[in-house]
Amino acid sequence: MSESTPSTLHVIEHPLVQHKLTLMRNKNTSTNGFRRLLNELSTLMAYEVTRDMPVQLVEIETPMETMQAPMIDGKKLVLVSILRAGGGILDGVLNIVPGARVGHIGLYRDPDTLQAVEYYFKMPSEVAERDLIVVDPMLATGNSAVAALTKLKQLQPRSIKFLCLLAAPQGVATLQQAHPDVHIYTAALDRELDNHGYILPGLGDAGDRIFGTK
Repeated sequence: MSESTPSTLHVIEHPLVQHKLTLMRNKNTSTNGFRRLLNELSTLMAYEVTRDMPVQLVEIETPMETMQAPMIDGKKLVLVSILRAGGGILDGVLNIVPGARVGHIGLYRDPDTLQAVEYYFKMPSEVAERDLIVVDPMLATGNSAVAALTKLKQLQPRSIKFLCLLAAPQGVATLQQAHPDVHIYTAALDRELDNHGYILPGLGDAGDRIFGTK
């Protein structure tokens, strides 16, 4: 990450992450292959987004002796999937933190205004003072992400992070302006948006490629 990159933006440049992202970008990758790669890639990215997760010492018995060893409390972590495409990343993150609670926000982008429209919101109880990781494959205009984070902050979580596959400069700027305290984790910062709000060079519509729809 270059010195000019804003401190809240974290581009995960691990070779395995970049390799799998390249395969996902390829238009000839099948629906099944895309879905499998997304699960693998999001699991790899989850290692980075959870790097500073707090731990506590617990007493355990090894085959040799008693010791104090660090453990995370997965129940204090809430994963929030922005429907519909966020589910693809959600499954991968749950591979390594299966104890996390899960919430969902349904948003769709109005094709004319490109603004986010909410149609569903379901969160676990007692979100206050918990750590949230919001997942959505694409940070394009940033409008959906901003709407989701604004709604979630009303629940007063301890912290919020945003995890995506691809980000566009416009989406990063929009999210950072609205929520400067939220750290963004992505596999790539792409060049720009087209006139329809799609990321270039991108990988197409993530939801369509996950579910085989158009």
